[in-house]
Amino acid sequence: MGDPARVLVSACLLGNPVRYDGAAKTLEHPVLDRWIREGRVVPVCPEMLGGLPTPRPAAEISATGAVMDSTGQDVTEAYRAGADAALALAQAQACVAALLTDGSPSCGAKTIHDGSFSGQRIPGQGLAARRLCAAGIPVFTQSEIAKLESFLRSL
Repeated sequence: MGDPARVLVSACLLGNPVRYDGAAKTLEHPVLDRWIREGRVVPVCPEMLGGLPTPRPAAEISATGAVMDSTGQDVTEAYRAGADAALALAQAQACVAALLTDGSPSCGAKTIHDGSFSGQRIPGQGLAARRLCAAGIPVFTQSEIAKLESFLRSL
């Protein structure tokens, strides 16, 4: 039997304070703890890989597809660069799936904010989640860890 399948995981879910507000969004789950012990987890923060600082202004994907921050600055290129770097990391580390923070303009797997900075979410994917999926790497949200575990067992 070979090495266990590796999973790309949002760094904020692992307790790293890399979110736009300088906080973490720690996911405490026994399955994630086991994956860490087994050496399956590859941490990633696409925004930081794209060159954005922490903390940074909140950003959302606009109706035109551009990523705008709360100050009105277009940060699309940094988000694209981060998405490309996240994919490169996943491929270099032979990740078979990703566990990403939903709602994020990078990591949102099922939902993103609607671009109005009003707190409203809509169906959609962040740039990194979209890039990973397009490359054949399935993306799961933090609420889908059991589904991800089943996926890994099916491999």
